[in-house]
Amino acid sequence: MRLKSLFIIVSLLLLTSGAFAVESPQSGLTQIADGVYGYVGQPSGSPFNRFGANVGVIIGDDAVLVVDTLTSAREAEQLVADIKKITDKPIRYVVNTHYHLDHALGNNVFDDMGSVIIAHELCRDKMISMELKNLKPEMFGLEPDFWEGTRVAAPDITFIREYKINLGNMPVKVIHSGVPSHSAGSVVVVVPERDVIFTGDILFTDFHPYLGEGDFAGWNQTLDLIASMNIKNIIPGHGPLSDNQDLIDMKEYLALFDAKALELTATMSDPAEISAEMLKVLPQRKDGAFIVGMNIGMRYLAKPEGNYE
Repeated sequence: MRLKSLFIIVSLLLLTSGAFAVESPQSGLTQIADGVYGYVGQPSGSPFNRFGANVGVIIGDDAVLVVDTLTSAREAEQLVADIKKITDKPIRYVVNTHYHLDHALGNNVFDDMGSVIIAHELCRDKMISMELKNLKPEMFGLEPDFWEGTRVAAPDITFIREYKINLGNMPVKVIHSGVPSHSAGSVVVVVPERDVIFTGDILFTDFHPYLGEGDFAGWNQTLDLIASMNIKNIIPGHGPLSDNQDLIDMKEYLALFDAKALELTATMSDPAEISAEMLKVLPQRKDGAFIVGMNIGMRYLAKPEGNYE
């Protein structure tokens, strides 16, 4: 899949969706457990978090680990400022749950601080291929200087199945299920002693998921793996604090979306019309409706321009 084509499709849908209409930003980190914080349940369109992505902050005796870095240097700088309000320990590690721009384009702020960036090897490969020059703020309805100071900072350390970090009496595990899910290199971050897991975009709760490059069979297998961990505090990539029922709901959503999309695209070809029909049958979700049409265009319809393979 060409990243440039993906960005263009996203931008067109966002510009016509009103996705950035939220006027009252919600700021500040929420405490999830002792020493574990995050941006959780963020709405898309907030000035400090344009795409409504969740973030994790894990504080050990010796250091801090950040899970995902948002969409730009500006957003990452706000995240750093919020972290400094709750701890003065060094931010030594960043984990990218996957490479998508709303989870990884704040990396360079932490890279400049000397933080070590960790991700799956397939995530790193995708990030290296990113071309920031193809991201034009106007494509996304953003202010002209939105990506000022932002550069792609690829992971320093990669792994295949599991990577362990100890922050000082706070062990953390980064786990890949062994199969592709939301993306080929999507991982989860587990804090065993706090009964917390950050799933990245493997889970969307009350937020329509982006499915454009997902592997549904592997995605279901990965959701089952997370459920088998029986973790109390599940933080999705987008949406509120979740539990195992939300994992079940996500599997049901994927199945319903696929079946209905295949049915509709057999006789319809307009993404907007198909999206409207899809939203009549899909479970109601508070945010992300603009993504449904994007999913239809990328997964189920012939693409009139570009190569999205």
